[in-house]
Amino acid sequence: MIYPHSNETQTRWDRGDFKVQLNQPNNSRPIGFCDGSAADESQLLERAESEGAEDARIEKRKLKSGRESWTLYGVS
Repeated sequence: MIYPHSNETQTRWDRGDFKVQLNQPNNSRPIGFCDGSAADESQLLERAESEGAEDARIEKRKLKSGRESWTLYGVS
């Protein structure tokens, strides 16, 4: 499940409740958080395509904490 960024979800990320932080390039504020499941990835790509993104892709980066940061390209 994908959780949009809010003060509450940011606090949950800080506590380690989420495995993945969702980001956009050139934006320091995350757009949301998720558990990192295949369903989450599919949902993100489907949403991008439904919004007209032709070359949507996800760049995954492993963090020292063991969690991940996903940068979403082609998503507005």
